[in-house]
Amino acid sequence: MLNQLDKAKSKWGGYHSLIDRWLEERQLLLVNFCGLFKTNDGSNQQTLPDYPSITKFCQQLLDYISLGHFEVYESLVADSDAEGDASLKLARTLYPEIQKTTEFALAFNDKYTNMNNIDEYTILADDLSKMGEVLATRIELEDQLIDTFHRNH
Repeated sequence: MLNQLDKAKSKWGGYHSLIDRWLEERQLLLVNFCGLFKTNDGSNQQTLPDYPSITKFCQQLLDYISLGHFEVYESLVADSDAEGDASLKLARTLYPEIQKTTEFALAFNDKYTNMNNIDEYTILADDLSKMGEVLATRIELEDQLIDTFHRNH
């Protein structure tokens, strides 16, 4: 995922300040996500992250999603609407797929920022694995949206 981020920054960086900010937020989110996977001292065994680390990740996740939905997507769709049907059609096609990743992320946030018992924490490893897949899917979809915006505008 971080390699994909480097490609996105080199391809679109400097083109639009809002997209630059969004890519920076994405980088912070991915670095924090990768930091959740720690190993025990002297062993190769991974340990689950602690509650403050999960809380920090969840906050960054919500910030990233909010920036995308309430600033970036609105701006890209508005520009696409003004510039042509092909861009608008793609935006309308991608948005429902992006929304699915948002729903998973919001459910993850709700589950782990309001942990009431250790049973929820024991399934964290599986949920983190799924979150990695969801983030990868979301990034691919967002990159398609940014690329179309960049090419057509």
